[in-house]
Amino acid sequence: MSEPDPASFSDEEYAFLRHVRFGELPAPVRPDERVELRETDARRDYPEPVDDPDQRALGLLPGVG
Repeated sequence: MSEPDPASFSDEEYAFLRHVRFGELPAPVRPDERVELRETDARRDYPEPVDDPDQRALGLLPGVG
């Protein structure tokens, strides 16, 4: 007869090993403690272009000069 696989654990043994490795899990978040997710626009890596003739003449606009 073949021996049982020594690496196989029962559900209780896996639960114990998870507890030993990660500790106690935090309490679940109650529905009244949750916050609403607010979608925002993607972050821009550069400022909005400004079409100001004075700034263009001084070379203050990106890509000018």
